[in-house]
Amino acid sequence: MSQAFDYDLVIIGAGVGGHGAALHAVKCGLKTAIIEAKDMGGTCVNRGCIPSKALLAASGRVREFQDADHLKELGIQLGGVSFERSAIADHATDLVNKIRADLTNSLTRLKVETIRGWGKVAGPQKVSVTTDAGEKIITAQEIMLCPGSVPFVPPGIEIDHKTVFTSDEAVRLETLPKWIAIIGSGYIGLEFSDVYTALGSEVTMIEALDVLMPGFDPEIAKIAERVLIKPRAIETYVSTLAKTVKPGNPVVIELADAKTKEIVETLEVDACLVATGRIPATKNLGLENVGIELDRRGFIEVNDQMAVIKDGEVVPHLWAVGDATGKMMLAHAASGQGVIAVENICGRTKSIDYRCIPAAAFTHPEISYVGLTEAQAKELGTTENFTVSTVKSYYKGNSKALAEKETEGMAKVIYRQDTGELLGVHIIGIHASDLIQEAANAIAERKSVRELAFNVHAHPTLSEVLDEAYKRAG
Repeated sequence: MSQAFDYDLVIIGAGVGGHGAALHAVKCGLKTAIIEAKDMGGTCVNRGCIPSKALLAASGRVREFQDADHLKELGIQLGGVSFERSAIADHATDLVNKIRADLTNSLTRLKVETIRGWGKVAGPQKVSVTTDAGEKIITAQEIMLCPGSVPFVPPGIEIDHKTVFTSDEAVRLETLPKWIAIIGSGYIGLEFSDVYTALGSEVTMIEALDVLMPGFDPEIAKIAERVLIKPRAIETYVSTLAKTVKPGNPVVIELADAKTKEIVETLEVDACLVATGRIPATKNLGLENVGIELDRRGFIEVNDQMAVIKDGEVVPHLWAVGDATGKMMLAHAASGQGVIAVENICGRTKSIDYRCIPAAAFTHPEISYVGLTEAQAKELGTTENFTVSTVKSYYKGNSKALAEKETEGMAKVIYRQDTGELLGVHIIGIHASDLIQEAANAIAERKSVRELAFNVHAHPTLSEVLDEAYKRAG
């Protein structure tokens, strides 16, 4: 690119999105620098996906080994199962350190310059970096913003990071409270309820909306409630606000009716995890220096090529990816967005296809989905004048699930009745997070269930759950 700039591309934020963009940029021949003020790897590596999956893996083993009835069905008997909280926590920390080191080393190996400090836009094609040594200005042909997100804490909730905390602290597993309240029943709340109950805690789950797991397909959520909530030491509230939460011993939570806002009950628990979603970390990015205003929720507006938008027009040489765009707050979505942005920087026009990006909750069993919900598909069908159909297949009819004696689960396939185009897939069951990729690839190619019904799947495997659904649809 131009010799008039210090770099072809400067990336602000070294989370998964920034890292993925940097690797692809170097592959494309761009002189690239990445700026990070905190931990390399961002939320995913340090406070999100990586440590939480380590906790889920360890606590899942404890749950499995404690399920004497399930083991007996397989002809296995174990003595008592014990664990060390600190060792499980160390497993998560060690994994974070390894992944963070691998990420940092990959940037060094590919000669991406890493600048430690606070980066922000100083003007068109200019970035200021504040370090311990002071402030300096660097220039770049292209600037990419990857600032990520932080946990959202609703008004009335006081955080002390010990007895009342967010997922940032929960992944460190510094304590195992006897009784913990979890505010929110989304994937973060579900995953941590899985961890805590496996390790012996009692959980109270508080949901402001009128159903548990409102982000999931209703039929999947119904099964999830039956297998992930009711058999475990979890009590639930719906249509209920945690109006105030005061840290201490005990933690005091005032519960209010979500509609009337009137206090209905007071809880005293040992700890409280606030799992009420995430908000963009878009403050102090210098966007005002290029005339950019955030939307009302604090997100950076972008198009499907990941270019920043102002008043409906592309802002030259400025890009944004990841949670801060508010599109899909998932680590792998951020990485995919980063690659798309670099492709467009290099003059190869590409757009991101959000419909084919899968998501998963790594509970036991897992939940995964990709594409449209049934309600979204029907809404699209009304707009575009087509009818939506659904089929379901069940783990209880799958030979591999029967061999594992893990038959709780279902796959739901949503498709167009006229063309058979696959619109969405929702799965609950063991290894659902792995199975969903096949569906994601099919949606990316806009495949018809009638084509997919002819694919041959290995037998006996869990993938035949999807095979069965496609055949029923086709």
